Amino acid sequence: MLGGETLMTIRVAAATAVMIGCLGLVPAAHAAEKVKVGLLLTLSGPPAALGVQAKNGFELAMKELGGKLGGLEAEIVTADDELKPDVALTRVKGLIERDHVNFVVGPIFSNIMQAVAKPVSESSAFLISPNAGPSNFAGKQCNKNLFVVSYQNDQNHEVLGKYAQDKGFKKLFLLAPNYQAGKDSLAGVKRYFKGEIADEVYVPLGQLDFSAELAKIAAAKPDAVFAFMPGGMGVNLVKQYRQAGLADTTPFLSAFTTDESTLPAQKDAALGFLGGSNWAPTMDNPQSKAFVTAYEAAYGGQVPGSYAMHGYDTALLLDSAIKAVGGKLADHDGLRKALEAADFKSLRGAFKFGANHYPVQDFYLVKVAKRGDKFETEIVQKVFENYTDPYVKDCKM
Repeated sequence: MLGGETLMTIRVAAATAVMIGCLGLVPAAHAAEKVKVGLLLTLSGPPAALGVQAKNGFELAMKELGGKLGGLEAEIVTADDELKPDVALTRVKGLIERDHVNFVVGPIFSNIMQAVAKPVSESSAFLISPNAGPSNFAGKQCNKNLFVVSYQNDQNHEVLGKYAQDKGFKKLFLLAPNYQAGKDSLAGVKRYFKGEIADEVYVPLGQLDFSAELAKIAAAKPDAVFAFMPGGMGVNLVKQYRQAGLADTTPFLSAFTTDESTLPAQKDAALGFLGGSNWAPTMDNPQSKAFVTAYEAAYGGQVPGSYAMHGYDTALLLDSAIKAVGGKLADHDGLRKALEAADFKSLRGAFKFGANHYPVQDFYLVKVAKRGDKFETEIVQKVFENYTDPYVKDCKM
């Protein structure tokens, strides 16, 4: 038999259950889930402009989505990787083990991707890159829990290799930072340019004085220079290139060197320089035009670059995937399939994922131009259509 106290406890519990049912209340254990996203971006030092654009783009989309992803309340935790692999590793472990994020959005730089891809992809979180797209993860080291929203590193640079080849240039001088993305960039140029390489120079990541390299360029007398120098490196290189008088004699081709992250500092020094991209602020579709207007209004008139566009698209991708699984974040297989479906409207137009979780998309030749008192890139012509990266054949996912 049950004692009086035990019987009373059962009666109270039963009454409470009835009350919860009648009031339509849900016990805490079954409360609606919250989605947690960790932004791991470079937000300090000379390259910070890249990370800030990606962060701004993501946050603008979140504002337009009402602070929710797939109908779930979203909590965003931001971490600065400081462009240091050891710092990035510590910060990403904090996002996973302390903050229990469902998605890590980042990083900007490929050397950081090399450091964090394994711990994230082996956890219960998905890694969604809004920028870094190294070749190894597009090929043999592709991963079912890693998605790249931007491009494979080689591709924007391939635009300039093809342009140089089609233009009839006979000799190119190549210049890039000595890390994975730098090596991928020059591999991309050489994939399409079949002429002579006057020199192939790699400099330390973060170098800001290019006097020695400019002297080599002057001595080599190439038909054109191709340079990949992101962030503050690109700001200094372009200014020094113009000051050395080389812009008057030797065309300057680049990717990520003259874009919306560097143009506010480069200004007139970059005018007319050519680049390669999968998007530009002059993209002619209603959604993209609305994005540019909203971004400039939200961030003090700053012109968004591809980093901001990718951040915005990443939020739309997450929203579509979470919505597709009905907010069931524990359904990892379902989430993965929903991410692969990429059922959202990209600002760049046509977009889908290849078998390696890297995009299939169009690429353009772009040129630095001036709009009022603003500097931006504008589309000159489409170079590749529905273009898949060359490493997907090596991906056995």
